[in-house]
Amino acid sequence: MGLEIIVLLVDVSRLKLTLDLAWNTLYEGLEKRTLRNTRPVQDSRLKILFDIDAEAELLDWMDAQPWGKDEGKSFHELLDESTDGEKGLLLAMQWASPGAWEAWEGRAYLYLDVALNTIIDGEDVLYGGETWDEVRKELSGLLESEYAEKVCMDWMERRKALGETLDEKQDARIVPTYEAHDRAAKSLVYTMNRWNSESDMVAIIGRDHLEARKWGTGSWNVSTVLVHGLPDDTTASG
Repeated sequence: MGLEIIVLLVDVSRLKLTLDLAWNTLYEGLEKRTLRNTRPVQDSRLKILFDIDAEAELLDWMDAQPWGKDEGKSFHELLDESTDGEKGLLLAMQWASPGAWEAWEGRAYLYLDVALNTIIDGEDVLYGGETWDEVRKELSGLLESEYAEKVCMDWMERRKALGETLDEKQDARIVPTYEAHDRAAKSLVYTMNRWNSESDMVAIIGRDHLEARKWGTGSWNVSTVLVHGLPDDTTASG
């Protein structure tokens, strides 16, 4: 069905804690699984990265670096010196994430069209930080069921306009697709409201197979964070 857009929620205080750890402390903690309590609680309503997978991915990246596991510099210092620092930083963000909202890119246009009452024109707009700042604002405090109903109604109207059936007897995919839109729409509202309500939370926008350096926008772009450090502002999207 195509690529998935990913809205990764990141707990900035947990991310800073991870970045400030000495390389050897982080390595040992990941290896011995003693740092799991430094992760945010994983949110069952979002797409999560299990502890064991997050540990393995970070350790694999660390093993590929030229420093031994006993290196005493901070993880952040060595990210700056790495030729692949953006990848390490993105993995640290995933470690510091309670979860992510994910949807097929083609469906995400529908969800954002409805949220903003407009037509999202192209990938630059779909993945743009200003777009997601507006989505966050428009969905703030909205009932999940109210937005999901609008999304599903819009989807049905689009099908009718294309001359496609809404009869589940003629197309067995109608009900599962409706239910998938309903779940994704409700989860999007939930994600935006978590971002709105938690002062230490930021949303980093990316997608499947996207280079780490291209994740995020503005001051929360991964490459920008690597060069300039963590921004103080969590009110704008990444």
